[in-house]
Amino acid sequence: MTGTLVLAGTPIGDIADAPPRLSEELARADVVAAEDTRRLRRLTQALGVTPKGRVVSYFEGNEAARTPELVEELVGGARVLLVTDAGMPSVSDPGYRLVAAAVERDVRVTAVPGPSAVLTALALSGLPVDRFCFEGFLPRKAGERLSRLREVAEERRTLVYFEAPHRLDDTLAAMAEVFGAERRAAVCRELTKTYEEVRRGTLGELAVWAAEGVRGEITVVVEGAGAPPAVGPEELVRRVRVREEAGERRKEAIAAVASEAGVPKRVVFDAVVAAKRAL
Repeated sequence: MTGTLVLAGTPIGDIADAPPRLSEELARADVVAAEDTRRLRRLTQALGVTPKGRVVSYFEGNEAARTPELVEELVGGARVLLVTDAGMPSVSDPGYRLVAAAVERDVRVTAVPGPSAVLTALALSGLPVDRFCFEGFLPRKAGERLSRLREVAEERRTLVYFEAPHRLDDTLAAMAEVFGAERRAAVCRELTKTYEEVRRGTLGELAVWAAEGVRGEITVVVEGAGAPPAVGPEELVRRVRVREEAGERRKEAIAAVASEAGVPKRVVFDAVVAAKRAL
C-alpha cells in the first residue's frame, strides 16, 4: 500500500485560525515537510503539539532535489504532511511539484483546508467575487511586469495578486497605466494580524498612497474590465460593408463582425437587411 500526501493550510496571521485537523496531522505524520522548519517549530509550540515524525525542509531552493525523496517515502507507505509558511501549499508556495510527482505514482493526495489570503482578500475587497482569477506574483522587472498586465487588461473577472511591500508602489503605478487609473482595487495588508488593513480606492489613488511606503504581507484585488461598449446597428452595417468591399462574402463578413462585436450573428444580419430596405 502506498502512503498519503497531505497538504495542510496554515494560519496566514492569527494562530487561532489553524484548523483543528492541522494539529492531528502534525502529530500523526511520518514525515513533515516544511517550507521553513523554524516557523514550523513556532507553529507547533503555539498549537501545543509535537510532531512524531521526521521533520525536513521543503522550499524553493531544494524542492527539485527533495521531491524524489519524499515520493519514495510515499510509495513506501509513509504519510507525508506538507506545510508552508502561511496559507495553502502550492498556491504561490512550494507544493505543486510534489503533488504532480505523487499523482504520477498513484499516491493518494488529500488536504486539510485552511486559511487563504486569496479568498480572504476577495471577501474583504468589496469587489465582485462571483468570478475571479489568481495571478500570483508579477515579474520583478518593469518591462516583464507591464507585459504580464497587458495580457489581462481586458479580463472581465476580478484579479488577485500577491506582492512584496517594497514593490507595491511600482506595481500599482503599472496597473494604473495598463488598466486605467480609475479601475477600482483593494490592497489587503497583514490579513488577520494585529495591524490588518484593507485600503480601497481607484488604482490611481492607491498608487499615490503606496508611494509613501507600505509594510507587511500584501494581497491586491483589482476589478475586472468592464463590458465593451455596445455597437449600434449603423456601426455593424458599416463594418460589414468595409469587409465586403475588401472582398469578403457577406455571410463571412456578418460572422466576423458579430464575433468582434460580441453579438449574435442574427443581430448583424437583421441590421444589414434593415439598412438595405431603408435605401
